[in-house]
Amino acid sequence: MNFQIKLTRTNSNDSDFENLVYQLDNDLAIKNGDKNDFFATFNKIDKINHVVLAYCDGLAVGCGAFKAYENNCVEIKRMFVLNNKRGNGIAGMILLELQLWAKELGYKKCVLETGDKMQEAIGLYKKHGFAIIPNYGQYKHIETSVCFEKELD
Repeated sequence: MNFQIKLTRTNSNDSDFENLVYQLDNDLAIKNGDKNDFFATFNKIDKINHVVLAYCDGLAVGCGAFKAYENNCVEIKRMFVLNNKRGNGIAGMILLELQLWAKELGYKKCVLETGDKMQEAIGLYKKHGFAIIPNYGQYKHIETSVCFEKELD
């Protein structure tokens, strides 16, 4: 990696986050096909108070967020890195920062959902110690969903 990454904590009102999520949603619409409308209902970004942005040379190149899910647990949401910056460890940096922030706030566990076609995402989560769990909540009966969990130690 021949560039410097700066991470910033913010919230869902940040225009850089909104722009990255727009690109993420376009990417997911292609990958999810006719199932995208179902997933989109659970990916609204209003009122997310915990967003991490990654910047390279002043340009927002990646994002991730979390929101309270249940007692002592957060759900990781909206993980995305621009195509031309993938493979440089940026998503891992964002994921680690989200976990650190959640732990600072007293949370004990993270959960998340991704699609079975998102092999890069599945690899990322496994690499960072997340374990596959039975599908939870709204994803319980969605065959294409892969759910993960990690204890925050």
